[in-house]
Amino acid sequence: MKSFKLLILLLFMITWSHAQVIYSPSQQIRVKFALNGNGEPTYEVSYKKRQVIKSSKLGLELNGANQLNSQFTITKIDSTQHDSTWEPVWGEVKSIRNHYNELTVTLLQKATDRSIIIRFRLFNDGVGFRYEFPKQKTLQHMIVKEELTQFALAGDHKTFWIPGDYETNEYVYSTSELSEISPTLRSASADEISTRAVIANGVQTPLMMKSADGLYINIHEAALVNYSAMHLVLDKQQLVLNAHLVPDARGNKAYLQTPASTPWRTVLVSDKATDLIASKTILNLNEPTAIENTSWIKPTKYVGIWWEMHVGTGTWNYSDESNLPLKGTKWNELKPNGRHAANTQNTKRYIDFAAQHGFDGVLIEGWNVGWEDWFGNWKEDVFDFVTPYPDFNVKELQQYAASKNVKLIMHHETSGSVTNYERRMDEAYTFMKEHGYDAVKTGYVGRIVPRGEYHDGQWMVNHYNRVAEKTAQYKIMLDAHEPVRPTGLHRTYPNWLASEAARGNEFNAWSIGNPPEHETILPFTRLMGGPMDYTPGIFEIKMDYYVTQRPFNNQSPNGFQVHTTLAKQLALYVTMYSPLQMAADLPEAYEKRMDAFQFIKDIAVDWDDTKILEAEPGDYLTIARKAKGKNEWFIGSISDENSRTARAILNFLEPKKKYVATLYLDAANAHWKDNPMAYSIRSVLVDNTTQLNLTIAPGGGAAICIKEASAADLKTYKRYK
Repeated sequence: MKSFKLLILLLFMITWSHAQVIYSPSQQIRVKFALNGNGEPTYEVSYKKRQVIKSSKLGLELNGANQLNSQFTITKIDSTQHDSTWEPVWGEVKSIRNHYNELTVTLLQKATDRSIIIRFRLFNDGVGFRYEFPKQKTLQHMIVKEELTQFALAGDHKTFWIPGDYETNEYVYSTSELSEISPTLRSASADEISTRAVIANGVQTPLMMKSADGLYINIHEAALVNYSAMHLVLDKQQLVLNAHLVPDARGNKAYLQTPASTPWRTVLVSDKATDLIASKTILNLNEPTAIENTSWIKPTKYVGIWWEMHVGTGTWNYSDESNLPLKGTKWNELKPNGRHAANTQNTKRYIDFAAQHGFDGVLIEGWNVGWEDWFGNWKEDVFDFVTPYPDFNVKELQQYAASKNVKLIMHHETSGSVTNYERRMDEAYTFMKEHGYDAVKTGYVGRIVPRGEYHDGQWMVNHYNRVAEKTAQYKIMLDAHEPVRPTGLHRTYPNWLASEAARGNEFNAWSIGNPPEHETILPFTRLMGGPMDYTPGIFEIKMDYYVTQRPFNNQSPNGFQVHTTLAKQLALYVTMYSPLQMAADLPEAYEKRMDAFQFIKDIAVDWDDTKILEAEPGDYLTIARKAKGKNEWFIGSISDENSRTARAILNFLEPKKKYVATLYLDAANAHWKDNPMAYSIRSVLVDNTTQLNLTIAPGGGAAICIKEASAADLKTYKRYK
């Protein structure tokens, strides 16, 4: 054993008095750990001998005058290698290799007799490190005032960023040099606990950067458990990003009891953008599944009563009366507004549509009482999650959906009143299971109750994780909206199928919308931590359609629209990864374009393999995915506001086999703004030697379905040229 450990040290670690160097398995990533003259822990990261993170300090500030950032000595150094393979319950690939070299440094602060451990794991595409606090008499309870982790960048990189807001991540991304980051401060209302919710010079993670010499760098975190989310505050003079944790009402960042550990801080780096998107480092830094029997967890494709409320043709609320108390209201005596969407007949219409076209489920929003007075009131009791409106027959719909082999998906909007939801979860989940629901979409719109807590603080992080645990106990799948951004916890809780946690497709219905580049940035930022319920598939692109066709709508004025072509909406089912995919538009929008809708019907939601064919953040992305258990491939290619030619080499297809590729393309005159719904469809024969050259319109895309060719297909279709 001693000789084996010595061999490991010789292979990837060099040690001297106060510094250690460790390499990734490929030898391309190098981390140097050292204590400076004041006993302060520091680290550096390089990639292929190019500096990524310059010497940066590590440590934490605790309450009082206590700091764990200096006067340390090294008491122990250990190193290991790890190489294993695991299979996710669902995912982008059938199996994942977990291959890393690890350095563990134990530090002692003699003046306080306190020990901490800093653990580094080096993968071939990045680095993860975290702080660990062994159980010890001198450090039993910790109040973290701030984390002192630094990321000193080696250059003024091109950066894709959103403001460091404690409450929301639903922003359009800005692109600038690192030194030009300038988040807009949001004014606080009179009853805000904090003076502001956006940090000066602060940005959120995942933070995506590109260096002048072509390195792609991503900073995020993994396994966010019992801790506040990490934001980054920029020192513009030094180009140093400093960790900034989300506070509670007292200004504290985290409460810990030893033994404890922080989330992993991650630095992913590559000279290929395609490799960065394909990284599984964040997933590998999370714990294996905590659910013993996962057979009930099923990736899902669904439709739902949702978009019609966003475009204004329906409402969540049953009545237009307001200020209705939850308790004591006689809902049958209220005057219905005639536009309440979640009614029995409309739900049956969606169930019929789902059954006819092979969808797994139907989401229903606005089914339960309370929507008349739910938003922004900081109220404790708004929803009870078990009382339907008078026009929504729970038992009748349960039976009807079961007869059609369709699952109903529950919606729990908390209106930010999380203490109310915590009290009612068991009752709500019992109600779900009694009525045939095995999936729930949660929502956290509004300011958090209890007051003083933020969406991204430790208290809420623990809540989101408790919901994942408790839904798993009830065998319920989870889709969280308005939560903290994901950090790979879907490995540990595979029932947590997806989250929103970014600016989704809904913003196109009632605001200036998402610019065409938005979906080319999200895979490099938000999706690095986990799947997103982006709700693609909008076919009626121009929102003024609803103004002219439905005069009672006053929500979507002229000029609002989805900032993509229709073909790009199809491509998003491939490029915006999620095991939970919604065909988000109204049934009638699909019924008018059934030829294009066929791609949504065919697309898989679980995969055996994924190939990132080409990528550039903010510009373009082309991805191919192989359906789980089938010899079928799907390709999605998208562009920003510029037209381009995408190239897809099909060398991943099985040799000596012919396939039919059905191409859903932008029409020659398509344009995201001027002519967004112009598309063409054709089928051709391809094989593993074929290179597809796809003309993408401005703001456009291409979607391709590839299946093995039958004898009849070989006679019907011509080879691709």
